[in-house]
Amino acid sequence: MNLRQRFEERIKKKEQEIKELEAKIHEARVYIQAFQDSIKLLPKDQSDNATAQDLLRPGSTNAKVYGFLKATGTPMHVGAILEAIGKVNNKANRVSLSGALGAYVRRKEIFTRPAPNTFGLIEMESNEPPDDFGLPTENEIREVRPKGDDDIPF
Repeated sequence: MNLRQRFEERIKKKEQEIKELEAKIHEARVYIQAFQDSIKLLPKDQSDNATAQDLLRPGSTNAKVYGFLKATGTPMHVGAILEAIGKVNNKANRVSLSGALGAYVRRKEIFTRPAPNTFGLIEMESNEPPDDFGLPTENEIREVRPKGDDDIPF
């Protein structure tokens, strides 16, 4: 066997190796693509450590609303929110802001809607019942008392 034939054999072997490696690369790319397609089908998860500052774009209206509600510490009507963040309180702005905040409410992220057109923050909600929970109101106490027994303390 002459030198030329040996070189040609080595070239063929290396070309075969390259084809095998390219096939493996192709399989790996298909594998990755399958995972990427599967991820697209899954719902987007919010990380447990994500804060409102991470989810809201700095300087956006929603970020301003978040800052205002955090400062007040209580849910506010959309009209009061608009005035506080420096926007005109008109129907178009109320509808726009209610829609934007409502999207977060529906996803149970950042904002709550404790009453119509009133928004608060999830982080300020308490799962504790109010102090007077389960106690009868003054009207309920009067209804239970028999007539003529007003001097009986309850």
